[in-house]
Amino acid sequence: MSDAVPERVMVSPEELMRRIADGDERAFEQFYDCLAPRVFGLVRRLLKDEAQSEEVLQEIFVEAWQQAKRFDRARGSAAAWLLTLAHRRTVDRIRSSQASRDRDLRMGLQDIGTEYNDVEENAILHDESRRIVQALKRLSETQRAAIELAYFGGYTHHEVADLLRIPVGTAKTRIRDGMIKLRDLMGVA
Repeated sequence: MSDAVPERVMVSPEELMRRIADGDERAFEQFYDCLAPRVFGLVRRLLKDEAQSEEVLQEIFVEAWQQAKRFDRARGSAAAWLLTLAHRRTVDRIRSSQASRDRDLRMGLQDIGTEYNDVEENAILHDESRRIVQALKRLSETQRAAIELAYFGGYTHHEVADLLRIPVGTAKTRIRDGMIKLRDLMGVA
């Protein structure tokens, strides 16, 4: 007796589709093994998300099993038929996800609307702004200048250092020390 494993006979995807249409599960396994990597590559490229891509891949092959009788060899190859099916299914998934995100956004925006009190919020912001201005006045001139450039001017540590003509480490220290003092002055934990 030989321990050799019998070689698999290569059968065309079109022939496998004919057998799948007759309910041949072994042919379906071969069809899957032959085309799943290409189909997954297409789906993954479009969806970007691996878990969703695996899910869609499964749906595509289930549909291929169910729709095998509809495959027409005269209209093209089995691979092209399956890749077209994959593309359509993937685009449907993308559209469905986008519609769901849009719906969630619309619902979220509806929930925001009526309970928001502009007057109260503006009063709180005005009070906070006043407290910040008062606290900034209590910082040293060097700390205040560094903080104003970094937080109100939007400059990076390197840009603050260049503008104030000081080393970057000094700029970072002034900003850090000033923020610590501001925190203490504002009573923030």
